[in-house]
Amino acid sequence: MMSALAASMADRTGRTVEQWVEVINDDGPDPLDQKAVRAWLKSEHGLPQNTQWTLADAAARAAGWVPPSTAEYVDALYSGKKATLRPLHDAVRALALSLGADVTAEGRGTYIPFVRRTQFAAVAPGPYGRLRVGVRLRAEVPTVQGFDVEPAKSFAQATHWVHLPPETAVDRVAELEPLLRAAYDQNG
Repeated sequence: MMSALAASMADRTGRTVEQWVEVINDDGPDPLDQKAVRAWLKSEHGLPQNTQWTLADAAARAAGWVPPSTAEYVDALYSGKKATLRPLHDAVRALALSLGADVTAEGRGTYIPFVRRTQFAAVAPGPYGRLRVGVRLRAEVPTVQGFDVEPAKSFAQATHWVHLPPETAVDRVAELEPLLRAAYDQNG
């Protein structure tokens, strides 16, 4: 998405990404403070959210910032008290990646999405020490024996989710295959 926004930046805003980076460096906040840059672009220039994110990212990269790798995002998500959820996360990740050669895992600060043409699933530490597995379903919602598939509320583009308690046996993650497969098939 960022590349599409960058390609049309001059048409939409009157400046190229490179010109905006110069404006940020000359008149804006510290380019390494992406949150401050986004707020400044909104308040001072009235730019929409996706444009703010694209420009803040470009300015930070130009200033030397290197985004974390997916592995670094995962390590951060499952540090401290959440470390006990890491084996379940790894099992969900393996299951999602096994659905097709076109699946990639990406990194985010609060969850790990699984994407083919569009995002179809996400996993993250959830409330009450549980692992949250969200899926984006556009049609039928499969029944998954032994798990409650519930409508999702504001989580990573998910329409439905399942919560796995930390004591869930890792081999039970395989039972989520029909749910992840449906999401994969419906988002390809």
